[in-house]
Amino acid sequence: MSSLYSAVSNSLSLTADWFFKTLWLVESDRNNAKVDTYRKALWPEISGNVLELGPGFAESLRFLNHVTISDGSHVVDSNVITSYTALEPNVFLYDRLHKNAEINGFCVEYDHKSYPNCKELGTIPTRENMVPFNIVRGTLDDPNNIPQCVLDNAPYDTVLTSFSLCTVKDPEATIKNIVRLLKPGGAHVFIEHVRQPPPGDKRVTEDNNVNSVLWGKIQDWITPLWSIIGHGCHVNRETGVTIANMDGWESVEYKNVRPVIDLQSRIMPLSIGKAIKATK
Repeated sequence: MSSLYSAVSNSLSLTADWFFKTLWLVESDRNNAKVDTYRKALWPEISGNVLELGPGFAESLRFLNHVTISDGSHVVDSNVITSYTALEPNVFLYDRLHKNAEINGFCVEYDHKSYPNCKELGTIPTRENMVPFNIVRGTLDDPNNIPQCVLDNAPYDTVLTSFSLCTVKDPEATIKNIVRLLKPGGAHVFIEHVRQPPPGDKRVTEDNNVNSVLWGKIQDWITPLWSIIGHGCHVNRETGVTIANMDGWESVEYKNVRPVIDLQSRIMPLSIGKAIKATK
């Protein structure tokens, strides 16, 4: 009976993963239109040994520091980014994830332990100094179930989350593990959609006259359904506040913005910032 339950549960999980990929193929361009302005300002600060949680299609890689090489290609700067670990649980996103990493000049590798079906996949290095890009299947929800590859590559200079802490099962546990995996003085760079900040929130830098009380209530109402449609996405989490309240930081700086590009943006205001791990 337990084996049947496990098989059904796994089948449902894979179906949800496939559905999310199908949804994201439609939604990713609109999402990029909303957040690329903020990524352009923040992503050049990403450096060193990098871990990204839930990169999805990894379309934001183009905002990392790049250089032009002899053949005219525009590739990630190996003097700034030394290695990149992409921790992504949804295998249906790997084709686009792999492609975008290659477009940006990374040498793509797969972690065989977390994703045994990757034997036929990978990038053959075509030039010197290609930055390794390791795709690992998993999450940071459970400190006892972090993929060994992620632990082996630690500590990290930068941990990046972009629209991923809304979907994790346990955001507090995930942030604790981010702190654990960062080196002292390392940075957690984040752009996360959050519950509408309250009126008068001093961190709000773009208000756009949004009725935050009304839209905050709408976020609370729709989250139970949205979390099913959106692969676990909770639109009413106060992620910036949660990060700031966690132990282990030397400093946390972030701002809140209320974009008004479309109706959807009113239920997805953003917290954007950087948290620095304490050195002592």
